[in-house]
Amino acid sequence: MHCPFCRHSDSRVVDSRTSDDGASIRRRRQCPKCQRRFTTLETASLSVVKRSGVTEPFSREKVVTGVRKACQGRPVSEDDLALLAQRVEETVRATGSAELDAYEIGLTILGPLRELDEVAYLRFASVYQAFDSLEDFEAAINLLRAEHESRAAAGEGTVQDT
Repeated sequence: MHCPFCRHSDSRVVDSRTSDDGASIRRRRQCPKCQRRFTTLETASLSVVKRSGVTEPFSREKVVTGVRKACQGRPVSEDDLALLAQRVEETVRATGSAELDAYEIGLTILGPLRELDEVAYLRFASVYQAFDSLEDFEAAINLLRAEHESRAAAGEGTVQDT
């Protein structure tokens, strides 16, 4: 780590702390040459490989943007979208892989989105599962209905829109 003040190529760690969410480490450092202190923030990188082969850093904001389109006109708040993006990032990081295909991330979004809003889920799934016909939509809707019926039979009730 280069000192930001004198550009000396070494520094000594004075203090390390994990962030509240556990996703990063804050390190307080001191330069042995100029004796000035500075802070670094370390996070594990997560890269997304797009269909074109281009690699870019994972972005929660891109998850929110993609899901927001599917949620247009639905009773879904910005807080709901932020929580969904956080869940997706946690799930993706839990795989332990430093690089994931964009398609895999899209599939990872489906579960939390389904719990959030089934109509938005169908809209999003139609893109990521490449629905080609009305039968594809019908099969997805029938699967949702069957799950509703099994939950109702088990006494769990059904999902209600608010």
